[in-house]
Amino acid sequence: MRRTVVYFALGMACCLADGFVSSTRAQDSGKTSPPAALPPAADLPGILPATRDELPSAPGSLSTSPDQPLAPLRPDAPEVTDEPAGEPSSRRPDAVSELPELPRGPTRLATRPDGSPSRTAPVGSGGPAEERPNLALQSERDREYLAIAAEVAALERQTNLLKRVVRLVQPTVVHIEAKKQRPVVRYREDAKPVEEAGSGVAVSLNDQLYIITNRHVIANAALSDILLKGADGQEIEPKSVLTDRASDLALIAVSRHAPLVPARLGSSKKLEIGDFVLAVGSPFGLSHSVTYGIVSAKGRRDLEVGANGVQYQDFIQTDAAINPGNSGGPLLNLRGEVVGINTAIFSASGGNEGIGFALPIDMVAFVAEQLVKQGRVSRAYLGVHLDSRFDAEASRQLGLKRPYGARVSGVTPNSPAARARLQVGDVILNFDETEVEDDAHLINMVSTTELGKRVRLTVLRSNRIEHVDVIVSQRSEYELEG
Repeated sequence: MRRTVVYFALGMACCLADGFVSSTRAQDSGKTSPPAALPPAADLPGILPATRDELPSAPGSLSTSPDQPLAPLRPDAPEVTDEPAGEPSSRRPDAVSELPELPRGPTRLATRPDGSPSRTAPVGSGGPAEERPNLALQSERDREYLAIAAEVAALERQTNLLKRVVRLVQPTVVHIEAKKQRPVVRYREDAKPVEEAGSGVAVSLNDQLYIITNRHVIANAALSDILLKGADGQEIEPKSVLTDRASDLALIAVSRHAPLVPARLGSSKKLEIGDFVLAVGSPFGLSHSVTYGIVSAKGRRDLEVGANGVQYQDFIQTDAAINPGNSGGPLLNLRGEVVGINTAIFSASGGNEGIGFALPIDMVAFVAEQLVKQGRVSRAYLGVHLDSRFDAEASRQLGLKRPYGARVSGVTPNSPAARARLQVGDVILNFDETEVEDDAHLINMVSTTELGKRVRLTVLRSNRIEHVDVIVSQRSEYELEG
């Protein structure tokens, strides 16, 4: 068996990286032997030079002189072989361009994330073993991020409006803490004070600065036991307190130089179901918290609110989160105007369940002005008793297309209603050009009417529509409508 060994110098860079490449070809009866591993250069005397300086520089060989750079093999370079001339070309070594391309470096077994083998790929070949990122997928994700950013821009403009409203109203809101004395109960010794947290909003009335809140927040608390804090945490000293039990409202007078900004009052009459609103307060003592929702309903009446209740009810219902501690805080529209005072929640757990109630700001403003002017609230009255059994069926029997109005069941002698000749059985459909929804609605409208004002009533009497003018007068504490 003849064996021919041919060495190729592939340049200094390849020599340093891969070493010398040897190719051994053997042919024995048509069989090919596997390439033999080469021993170190020191073990091949006479075949491999021991050092670089011993490399031959004969004509036709590669120069290794430091003064002459290495040059790649040329296709027309003469082949170096020890075979005699005339041998078949199949016995000659292959040229570099004819050699099969071999992977550079060793191969390794690629594995899946669970550790199972995948398929082999050469190290550095760019195969699955390197887990290169999918550039097409990354480009698609980038485009999706850009599309989302463009669509979110409009929503961000709306949220920026909310941020501006919050910044505008924060200096108007007050955190309230009150130490209350427990009611004296026989055979009970634990008469320790009870601390209650609430909220309030600053308003300017008659050039004086007041804080509007709920009466139940500060009830049974001495003036010295009421603590007020602004948005910056600075304490504010209360000067005096005015309250109205029937509406569960209170006014706390403070210095004109207090670090507060008076809020702007809106109109609850313009508020519609579905309008967006903000609630600001101190739920569970967390001062100046902001929640967001809509107006769920208007004109909620006949609610059992608190131990003593609220006599005059015309609540705004909202799904903005209201919890204990929100009482007395403002309900605001998106213009930053106060449209209600948060007062109560409907809850089986004691926390927010999406049903909160606020006193309408129109009623609040009326009560506040009365308290500032005379220290109490003087409410007008008609002098009628109303039929609580007047319902949808009774309305249909009278020919009304839908149930509304309040039916008179009695008239108080010498009252405004008696002087206007109102009769039992009359159904009051309109009060001062406002449609009457039910008897509680009529009571609220009458009670917030200016004393001595002439009001026109639209009445259904004996299947006929009549108009009656009445002058409302002051209501005595012992005279009740209902």
